[in-house]
Amino acid sequence: MNRITENVVSGGNYSLENEWRPLALTGGIIGLIGILAMVFPLVTGLSVSLAIGALLVLGGIVHGAHAFTGRGWRGSAWQAVLAIVSVIAGLAVLAAPAVALVTLTLALVAYLIVDGAAELTAATRMDSSPGRTAIALSGVISFVLAGLLWVGFPATAAWAIGLLVGVNLLVIGLSMVTVAVTGRSGDVATPPASEPSA
Repeated sequence: MNRITENVVSGGNYSLENEWRPLALTGGIIGLIGILAMVFPLVTGLSVSLAIGALLVLGGIVHGAHAFTGRGWRGSAWQAVLAIVSVIAGLAVLAAPAVALVTLTLALVAYLIVDGAAELTAATRMDSSPGRTAIALSGVISFVLAGLLWVGFPATAAWAIGLLVGVNLLVIGLSMVTVAVTGRSGDVATPPASEPSA
C-alpha cells in the first residue's frame, strides 16, 4: 500500500507534506490538457461528442443485458426499449459527431438561459442580502453568454463546448496545484506536536 492508503486504513491524518508532488503533478497535467482543449476547441468538442456516443452505446448494452435478466415482462420490455433507443442514439452520435456538437451547443444555450433566469429570480427574492448583487450579476452574465452563443450560432458550435471543457479542466488543474502547494507550505510551517513550543 502507498502512504496515502496506509494513512486512511490506519486512521492517521492525511498530510500533503510528502504527498503534495503527485497532486501538483496531476493538477499540472489536467491544466495542460485544459489549455490544449482551449487551443483546439473543435477537436475537444468532437471528442466530447464521440465520448457521449460511446457512453450511450455502452448504456444501451447494459440496458439490454438487464432486459434478459430482469424479472417480469414489463420491466424487461422497458429495459429493451431503453437499450434500443440508447444504442441507436449512440450510433447516430458516433456517425455524425458534428451534428451532436451542434445539439450540445443548443443545450448549453438552454442551460445558460435557465441558469440566468434562476439566479435573477433568486436575487429578486434576497431583498438586501450581501450576495444579492453577485448572484444577479452572475445571472446577467449567463444571459449574455447565451445571447452571444445564439447570435453566432451555428458557428459557435465549433468552439463553445470545447472552450467550456478546456476552461473547466484548467480551473480544476489550477485548483489541485494550489491545494498541493498551500498544503505543503502549511505542513512545512507547522512544527510537529512532539516539539515543545518556544
